[in-house]
Amino acid sequence: MLTVDAAGKRGSDFAELSRTIKQAGLLDRRIGYYTFRLAGNALALALAVTAFVLVGNSWWQLAVAVVMGVVFTQLAFTGHDAGHRQIFQSKKGNDLVGLVHGNLLTGLSYGWWIGKHNRHHANPNHIDEDPDVDISVLAFTSEQSLTKKGIFRFITKHQAIFFFPLLLLEGFSLHVISVNAMVRRQVKGWVLEASLLAVHIVGYLVAVFLVMSPLKGVLFILVHQAIFGLYMGVSFAPNHKGMPVLTDEHQFDFLRKQVLTSRNVNGNWFTDLALGGLNYQIEHHLFPSMPRPNLRRAQALVHDFCEQHSISYAKCGLFRSYGYVLQHLHEAGAPLRGAAKLARAASR
Repeated sequence: MLTVDAAGKRGSDFAELSRTIKQAGLLDRRIGYYTFRLAGNALALALAVTAFVLVGNSWWQLAVAVVMGVVFTQLAFTGHDAGHRQIFQSKKGNDLVGLVHGNLLTGLSYGWWIGKHNRHHANPNHIDEDPDVDISVLAFTSEQSLTKKGIFRFITKHQAIFFFPLLLLEGFSLHVISVNAMVRRQVKGWVLEASLLAVHIVGYLVAVFLVMSPLKGVLFILVHQAIFGLYMGVSFAPNHKGMPVLTDEHQFDFLRKQVLTSRNVNGNWFTDLALGGLNYQIEHHLFPSMPRPNLRRAQALVHDFCEQHSISYAKCGLFRSYGYVLQHLHEAGAPLRGAAKLARAASR
């Protein structure tokens, strides 16, 4: 558990780091990169749709479903960038990209996601403030695990085992939550968002069952959405899960709050592409509007700055990060397993 110390109250450190980052030009827009990225997204989606049409009513469509899951996740990464205003200076330009990539193409509410994600960025890994550590089927502290009831209690008890299988349901969950946000009118501009979602849902279902038989169509949807959810989950999970969980007792400044609760994933250009730049989670949390291609250059500056100021900077390989995630989940569920052992012993 983190402790509060005097060093955590030095608010000038982030200002110093910000000046270094700005002087290096790392907050400047990268229109050329994003023009290429948007064109690449359009090409990838067009090729996937072409394959979908050409394969037709065949079991090979399950392979196409896997490809579609990957393409949809890459589209979602671009929507994430737009939500942080990494692409254009103007809010309208970013919102247009976000609505197209979110509501229209992937079927996720852009407005709902922005609200949730901004709360996460404001208080990462805070037990009471971060919606990403308030998940009904998972617990991120021992205390949180003891509040679970019914089937959620059973899942939490063995959550390290269930974690990756649960991610297969994440895509379906995001779609349901998005529709629910429209029904409850929880987002600004809900009429436009709902209209785009409706176009996506109707177009998606009509295309699937026009091309395939009902059985193949249902299996296509299951595989597509499962891969989409799994890919999204394994991309976001290494970023904070297994890192310190904060409470109101922790009074860290912005710099330390973001760095100490985030983890980077080591890699190369392929890692950057596969994880949508989320592997530079520390830099992204410190400078959310920084264009994705600038994060790699910023990493060296931020890492050196943290070393100079004795701030712990977490980074590791991708598979090692999953190990940390599972270890943390296993430890958080320990009280439930201990209680179960005591109950069995008492019944003998």
